[in-house]
Amino acid sequence: MLAEDRRLNSPQSVTRVIQILEALCASPRPLSLADLSRTLDTPKSSLAALLRGLAETSFVVAADGVYRLGPGAFGLGSALLEARRRVQSSDLIRDGMRRLAERSGETVLFAVRDRDAGMLTYVDVIESRNAVRFSVAVGDRRPLYSTAGGRALLAADAEEELQSYLRRLKPEALTPQTETDKKRLAETIAAARESGVAQTVDQAADGVTGTASVIHDAAGVVLGALVVAAPSSRLTDRRAELARLVREEAAAISRNLGYRAPGGG
Repeated sequence: MLAEDRRLNSPQSVTRVIQILEALCASPRPLSLADLSRTLDTPKSSLAALLRGLAETSFVVAADGVYRLGPGAFGLGSALLEARRRVQSSDLIRDGMRRLAERSGETVLFAVRDRDAGMLTYVDVIESRNAVRFSVAVGDRRPLYSTAGGRALLAADAEEELQSYLRRLKPEALTPQTETDKKRLAETIAAARESGVAQTVDQAADGVTGTASVIHDAAGVVLGALVVAAPSSRLTDRRAELARLVREEAAAISRNLGYRAPGGG
């Protein structure tokens, strides 16, 4: 086997082919070999042979020194969309919840928003195997302002919509630690918007810490919030770790549902 053939058949080449197609999909204009080399941080010589193969199978079209997606890519895209339609979104979310429960060792929930009532509802739960754990029933509801899931959902709002919610809000102290100052709530939600994850400690219930990030569908619509909830006493040194785990898994689920973050390819 020739050296070039070995390179084209390597696992790294498969990854680069996918990266090329994703870069062309994300770009609003055709890309040159130099553009792709810069975007993917890959030598032009490594990309050229892959692009030839993609052009031969009509996955890309080369013209005037630039590349764009070809009919083969659109045909595959249509087939993938049809395949994804056969897989329920709830199944993909549930799979991600299982992964997060395994990685975190804590209770994982999926919450959806009731906009009219300013509440969220827990619609799926995977309980921790720990003897001491957070437990909640499917169908239980909580205020948006006092929960990690609620704050993550609020952080996904447009600023005007968030301010409208805060103007209407009449927060009540559910625990001695519940934040009821609207200005501080707005600051906390803004921080969650910036970081992509919301965390609460003893806000909706004594002794419970929540960590949450939103899940998007292919159209960018927020489907709900992925939440890890656990006894606060066990999480003193794990809050940063849980924030990372929840953010990563919410992003993975969203990606599996077809979502591509703006600027993220």
